[in-house]
Amino acid sequence: MGYEAMDHLDQLEAQSVFILREAYRTLKPLAMLWSLGKDSNVMIWLAKKAFLGRVPFPVMHVDTGKKFPEMYKFRDEYAKIWELDLLLGECPPVEEMDPSLPPAARSAARKTAGLSAMIEKNKFQGVIAGIRRDEQGTRAKERVFSPRGASHKWDIRNQPPEFWDQYATPHEEGMHIRVHPLLAWREIDIWRYIQRENIPVVDLYFSKNGKRYRSLGDLDITFPVESHASTLTEIIAELEITKTSERSGRAMDHESEDAFERLRVAGYL
Repeated sequence: MGYEAMDHLDQLEAQSVFILREAYRTLKPLAMLWSLGKDSNVMIWLAKKAFLGRVPFPVMHVDTGKKFPEMYKFRDEYAKIWELDLLLGECPPVEEMDPSLPPAARSAARKTAGLSAMIEKNKFQGVIAGIRRDEQGTRAKERVFSPRGASHKWDIRNQPPEFWDQYATPHEEGMHIRVHPLLAWREIDIWRYIQRENIPVVDLYFSKNGKRYRSLGDLDITFPVESHASTLTEIIAELEITKTSERSGRAMDHESEDAFERLRVAGYL
């Protein structure tokens, strides 16, 4: 079957599998981030497809200690079912974060610090993350292979060009590459793929009493949105017409305009 004959999900899948294989070929040691949400579950699923049914590198959960109980239950169950090499990392207390950040962004910054510590401890050259361009304006500026400096900072104005699926892997002491195999996917693509492949997800995404979560983070800074979508088909139908942002339930997205960009530059996902 030629590339032009493939449907949209097949094309996205093929591109992501290629990216994952390129990352595994060129970056060692390599790890994948697992936030326990829909995007990173799709990413694990794609990695299993790319590498004959197993994920050949460690999967990291940077744990703030504030996830929903349903998320921890899902992690413990599916780490075993999917036979993942799970690495757990802790985050420093919020008091150690930049006090000039708004409250929710300051809380989220704990994850950045925890991730930086895990990267340094394990000396990872590559870290695979499940961000998408359609999620948030700052993420739309990312590359598929995105270099981070020795301080883990992201230089938005100095990113390598990516032509014809050729990905640069510059390396100097202390730096690493963030790899984004889902960058071209949209939220609705994720859900259509989850439905097609029957990928497990945390049930918080499905409506209960007229509310559901579209994005999962820490329980104290993440809130449900109004929705009656309680099945995969209903979620997809809702996304086909909704005008509400995917991250409308994330507290830090309603804080100061530059808070998210400041976090991203500093190393946030």
